[in-house]
Amino acid sequence: MTENNTRVVVIGGGYAGVMAANRLAPHARVTLVNPRASFVERIRLHQLVAGNDDAVADYSAVLSPAVPLVVDEAERIDAATRTVTLASGGSLDYDYLVYAVGSTGAMPASVPGAAEFTYPLSELEQAQRLAARMADVPLTAPVVVVGGGLTGIEAAAEFAEAGRPVTLVTDVLGPSLASSGRRSVTKRLAKLRVIVAEGSAVARVFADRVMLADGREVPSAVTVWTAGFGVPGLAAASGLSTDGLGRLLTDETLTSVDDARIIGAGDAVNPSNLPWRMSCQAALPLGAQAANAVLARLAGEEPGAVNHAMAAQCISLGRRAGTFQFADVDDTPRRWYIGGRSGALLKEQVCRWTLKWLRGEADKPGSYSWKTNPQRQQALAAAPTAEPVPR
Repeated sequence: MTENNTRVVVIGGGYAGVMAANRLAPHARVTLVNPRASFVERIRLHQLVAGNDDAVADYSAVLSPAVPLVVDEAERIDAATRTVTLASGGSLDYDYLVYAVGSTGAMPASVPGAAEFTYPLSELEQAQRLAARMADVPLTAPVVVVGGGLTGIEAAAEFAEAGRPVTLVTDVLGPSLASSGRRSVTKRLAKLRVIVAEGSAVARVFADRVMLADGREVPSAVTVWTAGFGVPGLAAASGLSTDGLGRLLTDETLTSVDDARIIGAGDAVNPSNLPWRMSCQAALPLGAQAANAVLARLAGEEPGAVNHAMAAQCISLGRRAGTFQFADVDDTPRRWYIGGRSGALLKEQVCRWTLKWLRGEADKPGSYSWKTNPQRQQALAAAPTAEPVPR
């Protein structure tokens, strides 16, 4: 078997999967498996709901023409036979597999009414369903957004800028931000007349209101749930070792702790029990480094340790404002930020760059680069050992 006959299956056509597939395209027979025929810009899903972007791109704009796209869902990975079983009934054989299934929203089973009456906002179909619901209610109808993380903040601001009355319910607003960046966000939300109900969790969700743990009730014609992330259960269902969230456990080379032929990338991977924040900012370099791990093994070499730095948190606050929160290489927020109209322009530029970086890797494989984090080895020494979820 020559190098170009090596079969690589990439499961997941998001930021990490496309980056990995593009980088591997000249060196192997790469197949990308994804349940959708279009690339989803997850960082624009709140815009889809507001009606100012469709949040999708043609794969021809981001994926190497040398990589065939199989529009299907992977149901099981058989590591022993190196086979991926597809929902359509077919299967794909591989020599190496890149596991890049991404993340999804986490719906809390412990909150009564959440499953029945809330609208998640982490996948394309969820955003489309929410957009249809928004179109069915008057512009004056109250909207509640649950979750004060970046997704919740962006959604609340986008909906309010469109003229909707919005209440944002959260225990802490912007917990990943520095106090300076949080003040910038708070100021913009106030200008958009978003009511921030901070300091209380959601106790129950009804069709027309949300009950908080402190007894307050907030009217809601549409309740949007953005609190928490989860990952698809493919790794666990396939008998691979995962952490408590279901992320594939890997070593520092992004190699599965169970099988050297399976490499992880993106949100659904936990290297050395010290994963990066779930984000496209981390997914792109993780996808490139996953490809590098495969290429090293094809060359008969040991893969290098994964390492990349984070730089900032980019938050859109509607179309006319944003907050660009600077961060240290380990993702710790710094006190510096860029807000207002300049913050919005930076956020929009970052959204465009993500597609540009993917296209650039398709046109010139190996061209994408990243900064490293010199503090990672020190952090690894302090990280607890991952305990796989019992299978």
